[in-house]
Amino acid sequence: MALLKRLYRWVDLRIGAGEIVEKELTGYLLPRNINEWYSLGSVLLVIFALQVVTGMLLMVYYVPDADKAFKSVTFIMNELPYGWLIRLCHAVGSNMMVAVLILHMLSTMFMGSYKSPRELNWLTGFILLTLVQGISLTGYLAPWSQLSFWATTVATNSASAIPVVGPYLVEFLRGGKLVGPPTLGRFFALHVSVLPVVIAALIGAHLFILKRTGISTPPFGRTEPAKPWQAESYRYESHPDGMPFFPNYALQDLTSISIYFAVFLAVVFFFPTLPFTPDAFVPADPFKTPAHIKPEWYFLANYQTLKIFPNELVGLSVQGAAMTFLALLPFIDRSPERNPMKRPVFLACAIGGILLWIALSVWGHFS
Repeated sequence: MALLKRLYRWVDLRIGAGEIVEKELTGYLLPRNINEWYSLGSVLLVIFALQVVTGMLLMVYYVPDADKAFKSVTFIMNELPYGWLIRLCHAVGSNMMVAVLILHMLSTMFMGSYKSPRELNWLTGFILLTLVQGISLTGYLAPWSQLSFWATTVATNSASAIPVVGPYLVEFLRGGKLVGPPTLGRFFALHVSVLPVVIAALIGAHLFILKRTGISTPPFGRTEPAKPWQAESYRYESHPDGMPFFPNYALQDLTSISIYFAVFLAVVFFFPTLPFTPDAFVPADPFKTPAHIKPEWYFLANYQTLKIFPNELVGLSVQGAAMTFLALLPFIDRSPERNPMKRPVFLACAIGGILLWIALSVWGHFS
């Protein structure tokens, strides 16, 4: 203990560690009525870190070659000590990251934390959601199984409905007319180098903007009327009478992270086949199309939307319009009121949109 104190003192004298701790931890004050939903951001940071670590470990033995990819994944799962655990953690973590990110955005939406002056927070978060879905899609092809091969074929083929550039975009994504070895190389490069770097940079930007604007006060339990934000000059939302981040809210972060790991490890150890279907354990065969190929659960609503409309372009246009509306929500909803119980139109639209998404996902799963 004495050695640690001497080491801390040595570091403090050189970089002012005590000042950093005071500013960023014990002296960083949060609203007193802050709730557990605010800790989902910390959970996402832990998930992303775990995905990076497990991904790097998998890269040691995975071979991104169409003739060897499936065999290398089989070796990791069946012969490499604890390889099954690393792969399951990566596969389950991919799904959990999307789920927690959706919950994080829903909590932000219902608490009105996307409103001025936090439009940039919402936009960077929305882009992160899109990129996380993209990195999950590119990683889906890596095992080179029947499921991954044909799911990628269906997903990339959707781009062909885009007028003029559609066929060229499909060929660019696949590296050829059909899904093949060049597709695996391109998707692997995107999955392990391009997208992780972009996501990490956007996380940094998201946290920087959050630090510059300040933590939003939860709209529940407030007695003062909502006031519109005045944009004449920059203003940081401070909380001089708030609670310290450390140790007060850090304990809530640790609690939320512990709950996440409890659910995460329950899936890994008790429901290990949940992220997979039987076709995920069969090597890819370009000459044999499986009877039922469906995307991951977070793409099921998109999948079903394309099936509903007779014209694929119309289906893509509807999805594009919905995504654009969601991205521009802070600029559409200009009301200063943030309490969802005092925003009946917003509440009805939000709940209706969520129920529609769930219905389309369930429909897509059973259709």
